[in-house]
Amino acid sequence: QRLAARLAREGACNDRPISRLTLTDVVAPPRPTGFAGEIETRTEDAGEPAVAAALAALRPDLVFHLAAIISGEAERDFDKGYRINLDGMRNLLEAIRQEGIRNGPYVPKLVFSSSSGIFGAPFPASISDEFHVTPLTSYGAQKAIGELLLADYSRRGFVEGVGVRFPSIVIRPGKPNASAGGFFSGIIREPLQGQEALLPVDDSVLFTHASPRSAVGFLIHAAGLGREQLGPRINLSMPGVCVTVGEQIEALRRIAGEKAVKLIRRAPDKAAADIVKGWPTRFDAARATALGFKAEKDFDEIIRIHIEDDLGGHLPN
Repeated sequence: QRLAARLAREGACNDRPISRLTLTDVVAPPRPTGFAGEIETRTEDAGEPAVAAALAALRPDLVFHLAAIISGEAERDFDKGYRINLDGMRNLLEAIRQEGIRNGPYVPKLVFSSSSGIFGAPFPASISDEFHVTPLTSYGAQKAIGELLLADYSRRGFVEGVGVRFPSIVIRPGKPNASAGGFFSGIIREPLQGQEALLPVDDSVLFTHASPRSAVGFLIHAAGLGREQLGPRINLSMPGVCVTVGEQIEALRRIAGEKAVKLIRRAPDKAAADIVKGWPTRFDAARATALGFKAEKDFDEIIRIHIEDDLGGHLPN
């Protein structure tokens, strides 16, 4: 929704005018306002081959592939995770290839939302793009396979792909989701609105974060990168702010006070803790930074962006 809203508002992506937006999701996607061109919204299942074929038949110049079953849910529902995260990606790539075969040359830009979950422990102090890919979750495996497919279809000239490995995106607006790392957002989002938040892991848990505003920026910037800039290695780890859960809480205390911090309730959850334990913590995003990707400087900035973008610029009374 944030990506669509920005594209509609600006009417362009990396200075290329947009004439049409096609938005598809498993629930009805909201129509962004302020766009002069045509907008089509579709409610459909990303795991169905016919859905990918219909989208490819529209021959969009640029595709942002964001559909996914996220970490905790993909671990609980093995079949659903592979159907959406793997089959959905393969269906899309193959539909694009077949469209080019049937109706003439067609090589769109494809920006794929990957994840730092492709990496697996044991980890070095800082993880570069050269670190081996050994995911410890089904979600991580599915995203890693998606990266390989994207790289191969790009190498063969069927798409012009770039994979964006997101850190934890916080603070996510709305209700809690099924991500094992959803508490990273919840322990800030709920207290800022006067609600209790559960913390299932220790304060010492370390992770790298970026805001939803930065996530949109990553996607749009990736769409503007050419093959000559990326080279053969088209999947990139994004920059972010690396802090412990305790440091997140201290940032909340600085901005919203002790009253907000007291709304965080410790509720240890071994299943969530075990999943998070298998995730990487700190990234050396030198390649992405050199290519112009940018994130926040500290966690206080991430909280302030949430207040500005989601809470109307001020804290609730």
